[in-house]
Amino acid sequence: MQNFLIRLVSNAIALWVAAWLIDGVRFGDPGEEWTKQIVTVVLVALLFGLVNAVIRPIAKVLSFPAIVLTLGLFTFVVNAFMLQITEWISRPLGLSFVIDEFFWDAVLAAVVITIVSWALSVVLPDGDDD
Repeated sequence: MQNFLIRLVSNAIALWVAAWLIDGVRFGDPGEEWTKQIVTVVLVALLFGLVNAVIRPIAKVLSFPAIVLTLGLFTFVVNAFMLQITEWISRPLGLSFVIDEFFWDAVLAAVVITIVSWALSVVLPDGDDD
């Protein structure tokens, strides 16, 4: 359970940093209260974790030749696709998560999320120290 919560917080922070740095990625309306925005970020992080757990392995297997051909750089496109799927699912759920353009905004957000998640994994405990 602790590992799940650490990953959820890590995803939430990484998504928030991506939205903060990239103009085309937004959570909520600018006039919303900060508590509603935090709840939206946490719920989108939970949804993003589910998408990564279920769809990402399939996408990585299907895109394996492109990943090998580009020496791993295509992984950022796969991660951007996971973000786009998260946005598509979040809209019907009433979560205000918007990505303006797939290529520039989603791919740059995927790069930022990867870097922030890696940095947080170095700093935060992994929760498997039993």
